[in-house]
Amino acid sequence: MKKKIERVIPQPAAPGMVGDGFRVYNYIPGADVSQQRISPFLLLDFNAEVDFPPSETLRGVGVHPHRGFETVTIAYKGSVAHHDSAGNSGTIHPGDVQWMTAGAGILHKEYHDKEYAKKGGPFEMVQLWVNLPKKHKLTPPHYQALTAGQMSIIDLPGDQGSIKVIAGEYNGVTGPAKTYTPVIVADLKLKKGATTATSLPANYNTAILVINGSATVNGQLAAENSFVLFSNEGDEISITAEEDAVLLLLSGEPIDEPIVSYGPFVMNTQSEIVESIRDFQSGKYGVLK
Repeated sequence: MKKKIERVIPQPAAPGMVGDGFRVYNYIPGADVSQQRISPFLLLDFNAEVDFPPSETLRGVGVHPHRGFETVTIAYKGSVAHHDSAGNSGTIHPGDVQWMTAGAGILHKEYHDKEYAKKGGPFEMVQLWVNLPKKHKLTPPHYQALTAGQMSIIDLPGDQGSIKVIAGEYNGVTGPAKTYTPVIVADLKLKKGATTATSLPANYNTAILVINGSATVNGQLAAENSFVLFSNEGDEISITAEEDAVLLLLSGEPIDEPIVSYGPFVMNTQSEIVESIRDFQSGKYGVLK
């Protein structure tokens, strides 16, 4: 049975800036998609392609804390550097993914890579927050640098495109990301006329972001930069590219626990939020300059 489409959400009316380096459209929770409805996904910011001029100043987001979830940055165009208070650092380039588990608490900063900043040019990224279940919220923070070469790739017949599996399993192929709750994250690059189909558990919360181009998803047209939200009925998804297209598939088993969010902290109770803020203020997340 085909997964029923609950609604196709168009690109939000206007982008917002995250720091001075990320010009994003917010789909979760800004497009009336609540964190509970799309659990375990908490936030989806899409930096649709934009050209940044050359700069000696590194644009981005300065030092800030996180606790209780994971941040995932998927690079399509441009390059982003990362530093955190657990001692991790690195740069992701097109095709790479940065998967940071904030867990018990971490400070980090993200900014345009120095070489990219010098040249400027097209910049396109997705930032995703994935919740942690209560039993793992205070896990020690750590970082996965997933390069394009580490990704699991499914090549479609007839050179019609490819599917990059980042996390979970797509048609029997498993991605390299290690996760704390069952999720599927897959990047689909399809040539015009290409078709792919998969089956996902009916109870998983599932959505597709159309990064570029347009596609027909289970018989319904999804325009560029639209967000296809599926209901929890049926399990089959069929996608046909109406033009060359790039799509991001997100699917995950809901975490049936309370969600209490306050800025960069996501916990289960208000008292845990208060404790998270106090721990941050007292320096328990480490030091980062």
